[in-house]
Amino acid sequence: MATTMADLMVATKGVEILDEVTVPVAVVASRTEAELIAGLLRSNGLRAVVSADDAGGQNPQMQLLGVRVLVAPADESAARRLLAEAEGQDTEDDPRNS
Repeated sequence: MATTMADLMVATKGVEILDEVTVPVAVVASRTEAELIAGLLRSNGLRAVVSADDAGGQNPQMQLLGVRVLVAPADESAARRLLAEAEGQDTEDDPRNS
């Protein structure tokens, strides 16, 4: 399901997605985790926004359905690749996997 820019005006924090359409690349349990993921994507040159139905962070208990990290369709494959690499690094760095 695509989300329009009108849905994201407050959540973008200055990040502009030019084609006005987004696709989800992650759904996580908290806004904090979603912001970390979006920061990773942004630091790698991708356009990413966080979308949560939690009254602008005022009602975090409303995040039960998850917080979405959205990117422009043109950035989707690069975003998924970065997230997969980051997930793999977490697994490799875990001492329980030694």
